[in-house]
Amino acid sequence: MNVMVTDPVQQGADDGRISDEVILKVDNISLSFGGVKAIQNVSFDVKRGEVRAIIGPNGAGKTSMLNCINGFYHPQQGTITYKGTARKQMKPHIAATQGIARTFQNVALFRGMSTLDNIMSGRTLKMKANLFWQMLRTGPAENEEIEHRKFVEKIIDFLEIQDIRRTPVGRLPYGLQKRVELGRALTMEPTLLLLDEPMAGMNLEEKRDMSRFIIDANEQLGTTVALIEHDMGVVMDLSDRVLVLDHGQMIADGTPDEVQANQAVIDAYLGVAHE
Repeated sequence: MNVMVTDPVQQGADDGRISDEVILKVDNISLSFGGVKAIQNVSFDVKRGEVRAIIGPNGAGKTSMLNCINGFYHPQQGTITYKGTARKQMKPHIAATQGIARTFQNVALFRGMSTLDNIMSGRTLKMKANLFWQMLRTGPAENEEIEHRKFVEKIIDFLEIQDIRRTPVGRLPYGLQKRVELGRALTMEPTLLLLDEPMAGMNLEEKRDMSRFIIDANEQLGTTVALIEHDMGVVMDLSDRVLVLDHGQMIADGTPDEVQANQAVIDAYLGVAHE
């Protein structure tokens, strides 16, 4: 199975990023919608500091798994342990306050708002001033907004999008919209960043840029990353470990080299029938 690209972005595997601490542990998760089994008894973990990929053919249950982690879906079976606390259910806004940020397959931005304002919206949960001061935009709220804007400007510089900071995102090309969405997630200062197909719809140059920013977020900001991605070249270059799902079941879990050589993975991607 040839899964490499001709212009890879390499990531050092022995730079001390990854600790032995398991920040997220998924135990025997099962999720069904009526008679459709989206996830079946899947278990894996994510270590602090790593880039963890979840891959598989269409319909494998990848997005459903991210939705369980951030609380959008509630699995019928199993437990998710985050930062040492086991839970069966989690609401998305609580997940966000506890350090889990998320991007989506389809860009979910406020198209009429500027890049700056979209990224600023990621700071909402960190604002402490009450509604009265926020409506007046003075006093504590004004001071707080100044500090939050300083942080947002740092993220804008980090992602190299200074020249579009005042541009409505609806006018931006798709690749830049994906970068703005990444910026909004990063302004939440996540411990765990969930990326759902961050490279979807991008050309090679845009993929290289996005790969670089994901690596920088991981290495420079210390953000643990779990991502879904269909570009196998990107997955093999970025990831420390790869989980492979097929029809809701785990068929492989290991390093990129181990997964790439796994016959069950090759069969799943080539559409080989199982006997």
